[in-house]
Amino acid sequence: MIENSDFRIEEPDLSSKFDVELIRRFLSPLGFYFDESTVEYSVILYTLNDDIVGVGSCQGKILKYVAVAPQFRESGAFAHIVTHLTERVMSQYQQAFVFTRPDNISRFEGIGYRHIASAQPLISVLEFGYQSIDDYKQYLQSIKYDKQAEKVAAIVINGNPYTLGHQYLIEKASTENDWLYVFVVQAEKSTFSFSDRFEMIRLGTQHLSNIQLVKGGEYIVSCATFPNYFLKNEAPDAITQKQAELDIEIFSQHIAPLLGINKRYVGTENYCATTALYNKAMKTILPTKGVAFCEVQRLETGKKDGGFISASKVREAIKAHQRSKLGELLPETTILYLKDKLDLDTVEQRLRHTAVRH
Repeated sequence: MIENSDFRIEEPDLSSKFDVELIRRFLSPLGFYFDESTVEYSVILYTLNDDIVGVGSCQGKILKYVAVAPQFRESGAFAHIVTHLTERVMSQYQQAFVFTRPDNISRFEGIGYRHIASAQPLISVLEFGYQSIDDYKQYLQSIKYDKQAEKVAAIVINGNPYTLGHQYLIEKASTENDWLYVFVVQAEKSTFSFSDRFEMIRLGTQHLSNIQLVKGGEYIVSCATFPNYFLKNEAPDAITQKQAELDIEIFSQHIAPLLGINKRYVGTENYCATTALYNKAMKTILPTKGVAFCEVQRLETGKKDGGFISASKVREAIKAHQRSKLGELLPETTILYLKDKLDLDTVEQRLRHTAVRH
């Protein structure tokens, strides 16, 4: 327990139904539904008379569910909660992110947070710390194509693992443009590590001379900008849609202009409702930002009733020990990498004990 002259902070037990319900009852009238499974640490701020003033939580680098009772909003309660959570996050990471409603932007900016983007009228994202989006922009500047190019495209892929479908999309975009940036999702929420996914994509695209692989960092489909992408629940909702819009706003405002990107390619989405919603949001938003949206029909397996190629089908085949199917789903470079560098038996065992979305 931490105290000062006006308030005291307590750390509730998130495994206690009583404590969870206490937070939930406080947040509900303020427009939040508290889901304890999405946080790792929470605090409750009390007056010295034991009245609840506010609450706040965090998960990894992200602050969540920060709220103060209306009668205390002109006090130092908000700053007290946010400062406490930020110090906790900063003790482990070099930056912190917060999702909040746009009307709270000024409150967080007053504590030193920096606004990155908003998806009106529901959600905004801000950041704080020793690293920022400016550092990511410096990285992008260092790999920027240095020649004049009229057609500059982008593709964002996770590559878990890299399939013939990914290769088809990349080759098509490469053929149709002067230069192509391939952003690789960096979040470690997949079966294969970022370094392995990046290397599989590098090997599968080394025959193309006009592409640049790019680390997605915290600003391209990351746990900070689009956390619902990595959840197993595929039912799209208003929050998922706004998170998709937020991720696209960041791309449109901070990334596309810097690299001169004027097209973004995606494959049609037949299996994941969240990704389909993301594509729909891109189709609406990107053209208004000067970026053409190019949706390409997903590649089929070539076998009767084989369906479309997807990384999830690859993972299912490996998990079921159906390795004969890999040849119709993966380029030879990926098959060799899985066999030689990762050992398919090890991958198979890992897949049997984990569940991932992408």
